[in-house]
Amino acid sequence: METTAAIEQKQKYSLDTINKKTLKSWYHLMILGRKLDDKAPNYLKQALGWSYHAPCAGHEAIQLAMGQVFDRKTDHMFPYYRDLETVISAGLTAEEIILNGLSKATDLASGGRHMSNHFAKPEWNIHNVSSATGNHTLHAVGVARGMKKYGHKGVAISSQGESSVSEGYVYEAINGASNEKLPVVFVFQDNGYGISVPKKDQTANRKAADNFRGFKNLRIIHVDGKDVFASMNAMYEARQHAIENSEPVIVHASVVRIGSHSNSDRHDLYRDERELHCVKAHDPLPKFRKLLLKEGIFKEEELHEIEDQVNAQVKEAHKKAMKAPDPDPESIFDFVLPEPHQPEKYKDGIHNEEGERIKLITALNETLKKEFRRNPDTYIWGQDVAYKEKGGIFNVTKGMQQEFGIERVFNAPIAEDYILGTANGMSRFDEKIRIVVEGAEFADYFWPAMEQFVEMTHDYWRSNGKFAANVTIRLASGGYIGGGLYHSQTIEGALTTLPGIRIVYPSFADDAAGLLRTSMRSKGPTLFLEPKALYNAKIAETVVPEEFEVPFGKARIRREGSDLSIITFGNTTHMSLAVADKISEETGQEIEVVDIRSLVPLDKKAILESVKKTSKALIVHEDKVFAGFGGELAAIIAEEGFEYLDAPVKRVGSTFTPVGFHKNLEKVILPSNEKIHKAASELLNF
Repeated sequence: METTAAIEQKQKYSLDTINKKTLKSWYHLMILGRKLDDKAPNYLKQALGWSYHAPCAGHEAIQLAMGQVFDRKTDHMFPYYRDLETVISAGLTAEEIILNGLSKATDLASGGRHMSNHFAKPEWNIHNVSSATGNHTLHAVGVARGMKKYGHKGVAISSQGESSVSEGYVYEAINGASNEKLPVVFVFQDNGYGISVPKKDQTANRKAADNFRGFKNLRIIHVDGKDVFASMNAMYEARQHAIENSEPVIVHASVVRIGSHSNSDRHDLYRDERELHCVKAHDPLPKFRKLLLKEGIFKEEELHEIEDQVNAQVKEAHKKAMKAPDPDPESIFDFVLPEPHQPEKYKDGIHNEEGERIKLITALNETLKKEFRRNPDTYIWGQDVAYKEKGGIFNVTKGMQQEFGIERVFNAPIAEDYILGTANGMSRFDEKIRIVVEGAEFADYFWPAMEQFVEMTHDYWRSNGKFAANVTIRLASGGYIGGGLYHSQTIEGALTTLPGIRIVYPSFADDAAGLLRTSMRSKGPTLFLEPKALYNAKIAETVVPEEFEVPFGKARIRREGSDLSIITFGNTTHMSLAVADKISEETGQEIEVVDIRSLVPLDKKAILESVKKTSKALIVHEDKVFAGFGGELAAIIAEEGFEYLDAPVKRVGSTFTPVGFHKNLEKVILPSNEKIHKAASELLNF
């Protein structure tokens, strides 16, 4: 751990080494930041915007330093919502800041889609980050992983308040960065409070950075973040160390928060006058101003001239920003998901080819390998995916590390947030990169990654089309293996409620291969749910044509029929087919089985055309009936196909319970041929 004093001995930045022009620029930037900081609440009072504003006053010295050492050509910056001075120092203009504050359509960060005070400039690698403070630490680590793998000389700078360090994903990020030795600079801006919560309620250590003292390959720098020169030296040294040694650095900057946490907070409710007086006495801006005058570098009138220039600059920026257009309400459906890869040969994802039938697990394994050979910028990681002869819990990735090497196929910590968050981050390094992750060993264990999953679903929309994570998330899903809790649940009912993610659920080997290939070639994220009970099941075996592709949003009629439509996917597709054959033998009635295979986007046309043909609909899926995805399917049929119906829409799914471990419990909870047969017969006889 290096102290401020040790850094300052190097004297890279001091009054003796910095010329007057640079000092003038720094003072101009600090005054500009303070002027905008003070002006922001006025927009809210006038009902013009900036309804969220977290002032940076008291943080300017360390934020100036972050922006000054940031190299937009080589580095990536992840600022948090208090980093107004940081992004100004990095080059954003007063107009760009006000456009963001007023949520204008021309706002660089999000076009008014994200909260104000969330700054970004994508073309400079200044990233649009979440309101979930500290969550971007994982993205910074992912970018740094990309830098290291491609031999790129640069750093990822991640900024946050000290209280957000309490979040588990921050620990995961720093642990992973130190383990992988990645060039990340984590800046903790310690102002003593997390909104109204004092830091003594956050951590036993007085300084949050000291919580990480035992981490290997990690350098910690403590600095007075209220001092311009100390901050510049700390940030310069941190960046150099990260690049030269390829390892992370924490810069813990002690600052003061002069105002409330934000405009929705009243700090007078928890800070007394004495504390507020002390805080103002440590304000870095007047401290820097006083130093420039005391040392005779500037005269009072020179500083006044700079201040007048800033006032004029802000006034002009205000005029321009006020004339900028507001977001168009009709644009809300733009940038929900990027356009996917479009298959050329198998446009409908259907084939009639003869040949050797292979298992579903073999189809996945072979498709992964073929896509890795096709695109050298493809990577896969997760828990247990690559160790000696093992290739994941179910051996889906068997042989991949042996063929493609540890640089492209590697294990991740048992930290689902880290697995998904760094995938998001690494895909930011270069658009050509395609990533596949095993998001968890079983779908049931995916919940710790939900915070990162939510981020990934709205990245494209939130950034106004500037970024989408090119990630395929594989999850072994469903029951029928006697796995019980955490090994037998299917989770699509919850995840389909989130816009911005494609969700597919194949039930045959050919669809598994075709959908995986399309996912890996597409821009944007896809959730790929794999029915693990079918990995080695003979009923799921099919011929898989070379280069077979299945487009998103295209259902497949697995069995033609005229008397009833069963709408299904995953494990229950095979049960539905078996029931349809049995009823045909028993009664001569023919059931059509529609395998939707793509949940989002959904092939509504195929579903409604089938219902129009048969006049009766039975929805069958493995998830719970209550609040399951089948409820959405039933609503679509009832709303858009009611005129075709001769009977109520029925559903078969799991009971509203977890899936039990004992086979007797699993049997009564999950759908079965018997349950589907009963429901189908009732509908046919209605």
